[in-house]
Amino acid sequence: MEKMFETMLWNSRFVVLLAVIASLLAAFAVFYMASVDTYFMISHLGDYASSSLSGEARADFRTANITHVVEIIDGYLLATVLLIFSLGLYELFISKIDQAEQASEAENVLAISSLDDLKTRLGRVILMILIVNFFEHAITMDFHTPLDLLTLAGGIALIGVTLYLSHAEDH
Repeated sequence: MEKMFETMLWNSRFVVLLAVIASLLAAFAVFYMASVDTYFMISHLGDYASSSLSGEARADFRTANITHVVEIIDGYLLATVLLIFSLGLYELFISKIDQAEQASEAENVLAISSLDDLKTRLGRVILMILIVNFFEHAITMDFHTPLDLLTLAGGIALIGVTLYLSHAEDH
């Protein structure tokens, strides 16, 4: 009875396959959306060279496109989080991925050895998403007072400290 229960308990880990497949499909969907956004952004770049654009309209067009590029980067980073999450769950709960095991350590950035390793990798990518979002808002921010500039500078300083601390633990 105990052996049968332990077998059932051990095999219950395969329920994680639902999360692995769903995360992988979501990653593909976000990669697709970001790629479509990239295609449309590039297809509209010819308008930037139009002689009918005034200086102010060209600056607005440029700001809009830079913001769009930041959104695209954000999409790719989110897709990467989903991909890392999917691969990490699979390696932790189901089986090691043979191709990942055969790759050299320098090439193998997706190998996950523990739940803490998965959380660390996800945390770093999420940190990058937050930095990209901060950059996106900083581009469109209106500066009316010196306090606005001080707030931006404080945010940049906090990002620098956060990046330093996240890399300091590696060394």
